[in-house]
Amino acid sequence: MKKKVIYTFNTILLIFIVYTIGGGLYMLNFALTPNTKIHTKDISSYSEMYADYPFLDSWVDSLNQAKALKDTFIVNSEGVRLHAYYIAAPKPTTKTAVIVHGYTDNAIRMFMIGYLYNRDLKYNVLLPDLQHHGKSDGPAIQMGWKDRLDVMQWMEVANNLYGRNTQMVVHGISMGAATTMMVSGEKQAKYVKCFVEDCGYTSVWDEFSHELKSSYHLPAFPLMYAVNWFCDIKYGWTFKKASAVKQVAKCELPMFFIHGDKDTYVPTWMVYPLYEAKKGAKEIWVVPGATHAMSYKNNKDAYTEKVSQFVGKYIQ
Repeated sequence: MKKKVIYTFNTILLIFIVYTIGGGLYMLNFALTPNTKIHTKDISSYSEMYADYPFLDSWVDSLNQAKALKDTFIVNSEGVRLHAYYIAAPKPTTKTAVIVHGYTDNAIRMFMIGYLYNRDLKYNVLLPDLQHHGKSDGPAIQMGWKDRLDVMQWMEVANNLYGRNTQMVVHGISMGAATTMMVSGEKQAKYVKCFVEDCGYTSVWDEFSHELKSSYHLPAFPLMYAVNWFCDIKYGWTFKKASAVKQVAKCELPMFFIHGDKDTYVPTWMVYPLYEAKKGAKEIWVVPGATHAMSYKNNKDAYTEKVSQFVGKYIQ
């Protein structure tokens, strides 16, 4: 009987270990290197953006005819080659926006926000492809954490492109919003004036735990702990360390928080601890009826007006 109990225990332990290790590795690859999904979205970016935002077709065409939509590349501190698009304002100005895309998206899929700043507000804009997205290299999606350092490098590039005396806002959606908030907790150059985050998550741990529960009905233990460890070993950062809440708490510049009240992907509740963590100047808009990353699409005029009013307080 004792041998049977030991055998049963060892069998269960082995199954648990295999499940944890195998599941953790699978989840890490599934979450951070979804290459087929990224490739498919890259191919369809222009067609889907024109279908969702018809006004972009003629705008992008006019930019291309004027050779105003330009590419630029940099190499980050880890030797990763990164890409961005940039568009100068119709007339010379110091007003500049750096615009950050979401998970498995790319810079093209943020052209509607580029339109808002460049076409409607007459800003210079720069739209980077984050690591492992679009035309940028990188071993995996970095969920905003390592991206924060890349975006800060892009901010310096944008400042240099547009006269070295800019007034800058950083505006991100979804993972780009989390990236924006992670940027905000770092020491900022004098030209940075404010931030706009739209439906960003509190932390990578919170977001993936939420997805694990809502999509697969699985608890955080043990898979999240395993994948967190594997991410540290493979990519040099952890899901818990990648915290937008902790970064926002260090932010000294104004921030506008936007979130749809019907968002279930990055659940609406996440905006409230983020807003509470931010000290000093801040505003919040919880958008009625908006699902994830749909606040602009469903409320184009109101979104443009509210963003314009917010950034106009700090960039003139």
